[in-house]
Amino acid sequence: MTHPVDSHVGKRVRHRRWMVAMTQQQLADKVGIKFQQIQKYETGMNRISASRLWDISEALGVSVSFFFEGLGDSATETDESLAASDILADKEALQLVRSYYAIPENQRRRLFELARVLSDAA
Repeated sequence: MTHPVDSHVGKRVRHRRWMVAMTQQQLADKVGIKFQQIQKYETGMNRISASRLWDISEALGVSVSFFFEGLGDSATETDESLAASDILADKEALQLVRSYYAIPENQRRRLFELARVLSDAA
């Protein structure tokens, strides 16, 4: 049985990997392991050692603390963080976020305001 912290960290690895448009194989190559191990990390089946998490954070361009963001004091996910992780688990949502950040900042702000107005009107 997977520990909630291992699952959370694995999800954060997967989300960040998706955000930087990196495959499991590419991440595995950068870290020096097989892609199957990345799969096990991302599902929480295998725990990530501190040194491996450091290597992954370097490869993905984030601090180690990034992988623990969103964990509650009790080390279990709240309903709100579960809903957010469910949204980010959807490939379409991640592609949308990736595309959004590819838009120049001034246009992105205008798009964000448009989306906010449309959602308020719905």
